[in-house]
Amino acid sequence: MTARQMRDATEADVIVGRRVRALRLERNMSLTELASRTGISIGALSQIERGLSSLRVKVIWPLAAALSVEPGALIGEGTDNSNDLYCVRAQSRRPLPVHSEGIGKWLLSPPGSQLTGMLVTVEPGGGTAEAYAHSGHEFGYVLTGDVELEIDGGTYQLKQGDSFAFKSTLMHAFTNRGAVRAEILWVNTNKPPEADNG
Repeated sequence: MTARQMRDATEADVIVGRRVRALRLERNMSLTELASRTGISIGALSQIERGLSSLRVKVIWPLAAALSVEPGALIGEGTDNSNDLYCVRAQSRRPLPVHSEGIGKWLLSPPGSQLTGMLVTVEPGGGTAEAYAHSGHEFGYVLTGDVELEIDGGTYQLKQGDSFAFKSTLMHAFTNRGAVRAEILWVNTNKPPEADNG
């Protein structure tokens, strides 16, 4: 094997390892839990995830089954994959379920992130059905359109370029009273359950 082939093989191991780790984190699974589901030792799994060990044929099937993916998802060609540990490609952005009319949410943060970044769209007349609160903190930046934001009984009219931040434990709601779709870059410190569960 040439030096270049060895380097390519090492890079491939790192990519596959990142894929395995991202899929595991996406499913909120610890190394211990994955080890018990696959019969592969924690040490071996750790080496695979760090790209220090190649993914052998005999471990591909149990790993894929435990992670609920096709074996090809673990060893697919190329570096531009949807399950990267640090990046989310635009074409791989995942929609999140929404329970209010006229709102769309797409997950922008990768599986292992401690922050949940979302692209939130609000159609004219759309908004949250009622005010709500939860643990954590949030930050937002209005990319386009107008948004009426309610925080702890106060009302704020926000336009393109405006931003906000508040404790998520305060009752809050938002509505688009404008004539065009609003888009907001929204970041939460707590990951909503739908972002974990897919």
